[in-house]
Amino acid sequence: MTSQTSTPAPAGKTRFRLPTWAGSFGFQIIAALIVGLGLGLLAKYTGSTKANPNALGTTLQTIGSSYVSLLQTAVVPLIFTAVVSSISNLRAVSNAARLAWNTLLWFAITSLIAVLIGIGLGVLLQPGAGTGISQEAKYAGKSGDWWAFLTGLFPKNFLGLGATTTVTDGVATTAVSFNVLQILVIAIAVGIAALKVGKAAEPFLNLNASALAVIQKVLWWIIRIAPLGTVGLIGNAVAVYGWDTIGSLGKFTVAIYVGLALVLFVVYPVLVRAHGLSVRQYFSGVWPAVQLAFVSRSSVGTLPLTQRVTERSLGVPRAYASFAVPLGATTKMDGCAAIYPAISAIFVAQFFGIQLDFTQYLLIALVSVLGSAATAGTTGAVVMLTLTLSTLGLPLAGVGLLLAIDPILDMGRTAVNVAGQALIPTIVAKRQGILDESLYNAPRNGDPFSDEEFTDEEFSDDDATAVDRSAAAAPGREERELADATA
Repeated sequence: MTSQTSTPAPAGKTRFRLPTWAGSFGFQIIAALIVGLGLGLLAKYTGSTKANPNALGTTLQTIGSSYVSLLQTAVVPLIFTAVVSSISNLRAVSNAARLAWNTLLWFAITSLIAVLIGIGLGVLLQPGAGTGISQEAKYAGKSGDWWAFLTGLFPKNFLGLGATTTVTDGVATTAVSFNVLQILVIAIAVGIAALKVGKAAEPFLNLNASALAVIQKVLWWIIRIAPLGTVGLIGNAVAVYGWDTIGSLGKFTVAIYVGLALVLFVVYPVLVRAHGLSVRQYFSGVWPAVQLAFVSRSSVGTLPLTQRVTERSLGVPRAYASFAVPLGATTKMDGCAAIYPAISAIFVAQFFGIQLDFTQYLLIALVSVLGSAATAGTTGAVVMLTLTLSTLGLPLAGVGLLLAIDPILDMGRTAVNVAGQALIPTIVAKRQGILDESLYNAPRNGDPFSDEEFTDEEFSDDDATAVDRSAAAAPGREERELADATA
């Protein structure tokens, strides 16, 4: 008979662990904002400029742009697989058409409220009066128009991709771009076709679901390093633009941020409370996505995290959230397509001494409500502004006046966009009786990844069978739960 004895750990040698609050995603983002601000100021005051960045400025620019590129790399496969999967999931829902209609209706309602706030602030604050800026600024960039928007809905190839080649000093450079709206159209068509085909499409839908799971896992890894990307993005913004670029456009900048704050901290809470939900729980649930949107300046880049918090924190069923959130990332733009173009159009009119009448104010509201899809989920508020100005017949040269501070404004605009993209599915789910309120009201810890069943370190080969079995059962179980809730 043998006896086994355990060797106690050496006294005084305990494993170092960070405090719980230090591991919070929200805390890490805030800390990264502070570090990025400090490094950006250091780069600026050591001589870094946009044209000639020094070593620190170049490093910050590289880190920031590389992180945004990582986010955007997965956008095309994510949107395609997520939308196809969401359409296949909606087949289990008897009122799918009503969900889609209510989603679009609430998109329009909140956009109308936002644009009315923008118009009111523009008239009240007079941001374009007495700026002291020369009228020589020209804008030679891309202009938005209704015909281009309509023709842009039709894909030129299966992936909705485009390429442009520029020649500089005899060197040709080709850049590949994508149109999110076209990808959305393709995905919707493929998803509906798969449903019409029926049983023969099951292998394709299973493959699509598997691809979506893999893409999402990669995106979670990318989002986990968001604090590092935040340091580069904020640092580069401060180093290149600095707060002194606000200058004579200070009144305009204040008007934009006041409008954004009213939508985010007044309109949204009122809607949340009007539907019998906790305002505190809404903000604590959506805040990680709002923070990432603020630093990345991309609704589409934030899409994976927005969808995650909408499902896991706000309690929206996955079958509905995977449809509504990607749709919102391309068409729900209260910051970029409502507040910003309304105040900017009034600024341009006041700057050039043009008197707007009641009909033109109505046109601003109409363009904002119907034309938000033209922004296509990227940092494209300038395109939305040119669409508004061209509809009103205002000088496009006014756009050039606002480009200097656009990155500073875009951070706030995108944060409001993302908050609204999570809000509408929550409201619609509540109204339709499919919101998981126990999940909505659950305690938060600021970490959108804490509810993962397995971490990379905990996962082992012995768990593989159990995970596969759980993954295989989850879609069917989720569809049954959603169908029961909507019956």
